[in-house]
Amino acid sequence: MVHALSEIHRVLKPNGTLLDLRPLEDSWSVEVVSSAGWQVAGRLIDMPQGVADDAAANKAMRDVEARGWFIQKISEEFPYFYSWDTPTEMKAFMENEWEGFEKLDEEVYRTTASLWASANADARVRVRVKMHAAVWEKL
Repeated sequence: MVHALSEIHRVLKPNGTLLDLRPLEDSWSVEVVSSAGWQVAGRLIDMPQGVADDAAANKAMRDVEARGWFIQKISEEFPYFYSWDTPTEMKAFMENEWEGFEKLDEEVYRTTASLWASANADARVRVRVKMHAAVWEKL
């Protein structure tokens, strides 16, 4: 990652802006949402690969800051929602796209399916992802 940041530093104009935007592993919340409100069904399990990726990205940004390449101007965290029509669609997506990063426990899946089945006809399922956004300025 530091090599990639070195290339960004090389091509970015003086005082240019680097945006660090990425999800953070945080046992994301699984929720059932309808016009009546929302209910938490449980939380996903962070997998070691995702946690290690977060640590590596954080270390890389600290390293380039220590080298005097960039200075952090702003850092925020905010929620981002993935949404599906059914629990089955959510599970299939996670198995294909998030394998190795997040795990859907069978108990959480069953709770989600139960809440979804007993909710209003407009019910959907979602995962509340913790996002990180930081603005860095090239020095």
